[in-house]
Amino acid sequence: MGGPDGLLGRFEAPAKPWAAGHRGVDLAAAPGAEVRAAAAGVITFSGLVAGRPVVTVAHPGSGTPPLRTTYLPVTGTLPVGTAVAAGQVIGRLAPDGRHCGARDCLHWGLLRGGRYLDPLALLGTGRARLLPLGGAGA
Repeated sequence: MGGPDGLLGRFEAPAKPWAAGHRGVDLAAAPGAEVRAAAAGVITFSGLVAGRPVVTVAHPGSGTPPLRTTYLPVTGTLPVGTAVAAGQVIGRLAPDGRHCGARDCLHWGLLRGGRYLDPLALLGTGRARLLPLGGAGA
């Protein structure tokens, strides 16, 4: 692990839905840090999953099915159903120390339906794929 600007772990798509992989990115953060929505949306979940606090934001108008971003371990500060703007505080990082080894971090995920995607693509910093000069069919 390791990377620029606090990136501790990159997205690694699983070969199968049940297979190993890393279904999001890990960002360096300290417990108590404000966590902000990556894009405008609606809080659809705020609670515990497997003993960890999680916040989920659905992003209407982002396609069918709509995109959802997930944030953990994050203690939500807004109730389910709240509309949020991009950059609005949605919670605070909870101490965890399990996901990133001995370090605390924010695990940020992106889904469309049940398919995990690289959340860095929302920032235009996902992994690039080079295509032939004449286009995809060349």
